[in-house]
Amino acid sequence: MARRAGGYKVEMTEGAIRVRRGERTLTIPTAPPDAESGEEADFIVRLDDIEHWDPPDDETLIDIDELQKILDAVEMQLEKHGLSVDFD
Repeated sequence: MARRAGGYKVEMTEGAIRVRRGERTLTIPTAPPDAESGEEADFIVRLDDIEHWDPPDDETLIDIDELQKILDAVEMQLEKHGLSVDFD
């Protein structure tokens, strides 16, 4: 599953969400919701895991504006497939 949203291409892989923008790639690990937490999302994304792009662009920090665009693109892509994500 892949889709471009605002110039971001979002793909679901096994255990991660891959976001591409131009030549840069960001791999975001996902976790299933904890059954005891009562969360209803299909995936949990820890915001602390999103700081830098993947190598060779790992020196490039992701600023707050770009982070918001990435999160919006991820959420749109998952919603398109009937899935939900919770950003923690």
